Amino acid sequence: MKIAVCIKQVPDSDKVTIDRETNRLNRTGVPSIINPFDENALEMALQLRDLYGGTVTVISMGPPQAEEALRTALAHGADEAVLLSDRKFGGADTWATSYTISLAIRKLGDFDAVFFGKQAIDGDTAQVGPGVANFLDMPVVTYAKSVVVEGDHFKVEKVTEDGFEIWEVAKPAAFTVVKEANELRMQSLRRKMAAKKAVITVWGFDDLGADVGLVGLSGSPTKVSKVFAPPVKTNKATITGTPAEMASELIKKLKERNVL
Repeated sequence: MKIAVCIKQVPDSDKVTIDRETNRLNRTGVPSIINPFDENALEMALQLRDLYGGTVTVISMGPPQAEEALRTALAHGADEAVLLSDRKFGGADTWATSYTISLAIRKLGDFDAVFFGKQAIDGDTAQVGPGVANFLDMPVVTYAKSVVVEGDHFKVEKVTEDGFEIWEVAKPAAFTVVKEANELRMQSLRRKMAAKKAVITVWGFDDLGADVGLVGLSGSPTKVSKVFAPPVKTNKATITGTPAEMASELIKKLKERNVL
């Protein structure tokens, strides 16, 4: 099987600030990691490769330092890595990001499956996976907990709000993977050493043959017009006493506010 996994490097901190001029994350001095949900996507891809053979290629779009995330993925077991990095890609929304990544996947050739994490912890949109699948004209199953190969199709356990569903989808297909699916395997010393020396393929705008009007900030149909912190509510109250007294007081206050 030929499998692609799209990963994103995200800030590993809750102290990330916003640049008020550009409305973008200020990553200066903040350590970065692979998006946690993308780790589950990577592990699912590795498990399928281990069962059925083939290769796992990890793809990321970002600045040059995103190469660190790709080397980490290689150390966990991925076979190849591709970084999409160009100033023209900067400021892309989910639509422009999906377009750019889809071009890279087409350039790499035909894949049996393309995996994504459920969402990225810095944006929480959950749009890039389905967006890439749309550009590739490929069926997509979101919130996948397990994926099994059955002949020319996949059998998928898809998580829903009140349980799960079993889907069948023809190859090739794309999947977004939930955290409950698995836990990323440990890095082996051999793979960790090999990852340090591995050659990361880097493609820019010219390599992908992209339309300049469809990438980066200028090619993004959505823009962040304003970023702000919600106002802090100060009208808090503390209830003390025995459990019965606290319950009685809470009911009284809720009735005063017409909640009950």
